[in-house]
This record gives sequence, structure tokens and C-alpha cells, in this order.
Amino acid sequence: MLDNVKAVLFDLDGTLIDSMSVWKEIDIQFLGGYGIELPGDLQNSIEGMSFTETAQYFKNRFQFKESVEEIKGIWNQMAYEHYTTCVQLKEGALGFLQYLKENKIKTGISTSNSNELVQGVLKAKHIEHLFDTVTTACEVNAGKPSPDIYLATAKRLHVRPEDCLVFEDIPMGILAGKNANMRVCTIYDDFSKDQEVKKRKLADYYINTFQEVLEGTYEVLADE
Repeated sequence: MLDNVKAVLFDLDGTLIDSMSVWKEIDIQFLGGYGIELPGDLQNSIEGMSFTETAQYFKNRFQFKESVEEIKGIWNQMAYEHYTTCVQLKEGALGFLQYLKENKIKTGISTSNSNELVQGVLKAKHIEHLFDTVTTACEVNAGKPSPDIYLATAKRLHVRPEDCLVFEDIPMGILAGKNANMRVCTIYDDFSKDQEVKKRKLADYYINTFQEVLEGTYEVLADE
């Protein structure tokens, strides 16, 4: 999987860290404060959106008087403690990141999350030194499946898209990597387990843990 790879780009939530359940709980609490029950279609509706796009979607759909920036600020406050004290790295992630660093393979995070929460969790886990750059979808003004975020990260790393390997947990993210002309490995996440068939159809590789990359026990899903 790592043959001829010069940079490895990671989604954050559900890929590097177990955090997707945090956002469902935040959505429940946030909407509940307005007396609104969590709609069954909400998670699928916002899949791949940037932090700003998601806040705009909430404002439009639920007719909130708060501004987009105010909504984002509330979410950051609600999530920050979870990200810095409770959220855990995915199994094998630390060892894999250390391997990439030791072998001089560049690394980047390409996330739909806010920069505040990304920096918070990286510092809390003492892994900020293992990444060469962080790009948020808000910076490129486009969520996934647009390839913009992955193309921007590759450009920052001075690596051609075709020399990048992407790790993603949801279909929209996988599509973003593929649309950027990159190889994509998808990882199991409990939050997206009902999308397994779609994930396997879109990605090039499949793993349950990052240890499988180093052990060579990953699944090859598509001809390269």
C-alpha cells in the first residue's frame, strides 16, 4: 500500500480518532436546547460538509437566529472538553504515524472539523509533531466530496496528488480522495458500519486498524 507513496493524508474524525459519537450527542444536546428532536436523516444530510457548511445547514434548516459563527462557537465549546479529555486515537494510529515519521513520509490532516478542535486533540494526544500540515475544509471553502481539501494539502506538502495515499472513514471522504486522483484506504468505524458496502465499492483498500497497514494484512479492494 505504501509503495511509491510520498505523503499520507488523513481525515480526522472516525479515521484517526474515535469521535463520531461525540458529534451525534452534541447534535442531540444542541437541538434539544431548542426543543427539537434529532431528525433521522440529519447525519447523512451533513456528511462531508465543512464545519462552516454544517453550521449554515443547521441555521437554514432549523431557522436559528444565531449567526453561523455563533453556532460554530457553541459547537467548539461543547466539543472541546470531549476532544481534549475523552476522545481516543484509533487502534494502531500512533505506531503508524511514528513509522511514517521515521521513514520520512510526509503527513497531513484534511478535515471537515474546526481548526480549534483539531489542534486541541493533537496537543492532548501529544502527536502534533507527527504531522507536517493541517487543512480544514473551511480554509478551502468546500466540503467533501470536493477534492479541494486533499489537493490543497498535497500542494502544501509539495507532493503530486498521484503520490498521495488517503485514509477515510465515510463515502463522501473517500470520493474526495478519489476525485483528487489519490489512492484511498477506508477504515472501519462503528458510526459508518451501515455504509460498509458503499465504502468498499469506492475505496482501494480496507483496514480495521492501522496495524494492518504495517503488517500487510489489509484488504485490496480494487485493481490499481
